[in-house]
Amino acid sequence: MSEVDDSVLYAREGNIGRITLNRPEKRNALNEAMIAGLKSALRKVNGDRDVRVLVITGSGKDFCSGADLAALGRILQSSVDINTQDANSLMEMFLLIRQCEIPVIAAVRGRALAGGCGLASACDLVLASASARFGYPEVKIGFVPAMVMAFLGRNISEKRAFELITLGEDISAAEAHQIGLVNRVFDDETFDQEVTTYVERFVKISKSAVSLTKALLYQIEGLAFRDALATGADVNVIARMSDDYRKGISKFLGKK
Repeated sequence: MSEVDDSVLYAREGNIGRITLNRPEKRNALNEAMIAGLKSALRKVNGDRDVRVLVITGSGKDFCSGADLAALGRILQSSVDINTQDANSLMEMFLLIRQCEIPVIAAVRGRALAGGCGLASACDLVLASASARFGYPEVKIGFVPAMVMAFLGRNISEKRAFELITLGEDISAAEAHQIGLVNRVFDDETFDQEVTTYVERFVKISKSAVSLTKALLYQIEGLAFRDALATGADVNVIARMSDDYRKGISKFLGKK
């Protein structure tokens, strides 16, 4: 386990990268240092050819409680330029998750609230323990879950998203799974092992195929149908020329 920042830990176990939010005494609340640490870890992962999947989790009882209120209090007294820089830094973190070539998986124990819920929903996949809670309570302090709407609206229905972000109430892992915010819910007692078993499935799959698939899935968002097909055709050709495809086809034909 290495420290990207003392509030963010990074480790690689074989082909699996693990980022751990490490401010348990603050419920892993996001501050400037933690966001910088997350961005540094994401860049490090994306530059490591041996990593096939990344897991983000939190130390202690909670995944992440959102923005550090003390940090927000300091920013409250800052200029528009300082607030813009802070918001852009957070936006960059979300973009790095989306641009990461491998699957990024949030493994959520405890609470994932506000920016913490946004961090989870920004990941490609979300695994939750049965007792986990999810929510966007920003409106309760007069704030707006602004950037995370870009992800939330792509994860769940518009009406369900509206309800979550305007009422600010948290929901159970079971309900989050039901509405599409969470991919899998595992028992609390077996959560760590279940997450490892799930994540290891990506180690056995072609990294280049998964990378191309992830990039294409997000690239075709908002494209017209014909443009989406044309983009898919381009990726189809790229995939055909890859070493993994050639090896896969040769192995498949060898079984015939």
